[in-house]
Amino acid sequence: MNTAGHTDIHGLDLIPFRGVRYDSERVGSLAAVTSPPYDVVVRPDGLLELESSDPHNIVRLILPQATTPAARNRQAADTLHDWLSEGILAPDPIPGLYVYEQRDGDILQRGIISALRLSAPDEGVVLPHEDVMPHVVEDRAALMRATAANLEPLLLTYRGEDAPGATTSGSAGGPGTGTGTGTAAVIERAAQHKPLLSTTTEDGFSHRLWAVTDPAEIAEIQSDLARHQALIADGHHRWATYLRLRAEHTSPGPWDFGLVLLVDTCRYPLRVRAIHRYLHRLPVAEALSALGDSFRVRTLRCPLPEARAALADAASEGNAFLLAGDGSYHLVDRPSPDILARTVPLGRPEAWRTLDATVLHATLLDHIWRIPDNPEHIAYIHHTEATVEKAEREGGTAVLMHPVREEVVRDLARQGVTMPRKSTSFGPKPATGLVLRDLAF
Repeated sequence: MNTAGHTDIHGLDLIPFRGVRYDSERVGSLAAVTSPPYDVVVRPDGLLELESSDPHNIVRLILPQATTPAARNRQAADTLHDWLSEGILAPDPIPGLYVYEQRDGDILQRGIISALRLSAPDEGVVLPHEDVMPHVVEDRAALMRATAANLEPLLLTYRGEDAPGATTSGSAGGPGTGTGTGTAAVIERAAQHKPLLSTTTEDGFSHRLWAVTDPAEIAEIQSDLARHQALIADGHHRWATYLRLRAEHTSPGPWDFGLVLLVDTCRYPLRVRAIHRYLHRLPVAEALSALGDSFRVRTLRCPLPEARAALADAASEGNAFLLAGDGSYHLVDRPSPDILARTVPLGRPEAWRTLDATVLHATLLDHIWRIPDNPEHIAYIHHTEATVEKAEREGGTAVLMHPVREEVVRDLARQGVTMPRKSTSFGPKPATGLVLRDLAF
């Protein structure tokens, strides 16, 4: 692999790589071998559904199933080796960057999948906005060590310059003319050609992928993005894993880079959703009783969509949460100024101190409910319905969150301020399994 970089560059430093992809003639369908990112596949039934959709589904690599962590990682490494040997997966013949498109009705997102030079947060090139959980980083690191592969791209965003003819609304309106220069122009030119692959996944999204292998076009993208910094939209734990593994290996080398999808949110604004919490050992009645007079509580006996609308209204005026698990929805809002003053740490920007996630962790979880932030007590779940179903089935408490605006996230990241872990869910997320990066190629 070409690991020659641009070490004097202070922005994003991309290099082409030989993408490893499924041979469409050797699998049932490309859609059947894809998966959401590993941390979105949270329910056992979802994992089983993916495993049964095709014997070569990528979930067997990103979430291998065995009795011990070491056995799981060995299994993933062996499976990857077997699939490469059998031709189920194969590297592209020459290195390239990849234009990736996702489309669903009015939603259109395009970006560049590449190997990106790693950088620490204090370098100001790739900005994290959330804290990470050490046990998740260790889990992902062990898997990457075993497989020596980047199995799924992180989602990073940057702010390109608006250009005439650019798609600026994130909708599926007509693309630009492709007559300009820079990354946007290369993307638009690529999208006018026949893609390497095209498939539609169960969630309704169509996916298309093109390879950019022309040296001049690769250089055009590299030169353009060298002037930009990026925000980690999705994949903080994988980025932290990349950095840990880079420190373990000799540099320069392939571990200096990690697989990412870069999306220009000037042209393709992402959707920002909340990540909800499920409290395994706290019944709803106990959660509500412990609140006392610290918050206002209103019980809503209505369907989930109406309850979420009430949460959105309350969140527009201040901190608000929706508790569920006992068959009703309980809107918790208007925290007393006194309890916020006593529990929310000082010394951070006001935008951080007033985040719902900050108040949830500092005031509710740490102070009122006294729940440690570890997997035995808290699960982080992206899907609203799944969180409620789990709470009602198991007798715990679902804490439903309202999403944070992207500009707040980016503002805090530029100040070097990280939000509480799992504060946001940006999307649409790239499908896992369309293109991998094996460090041996």
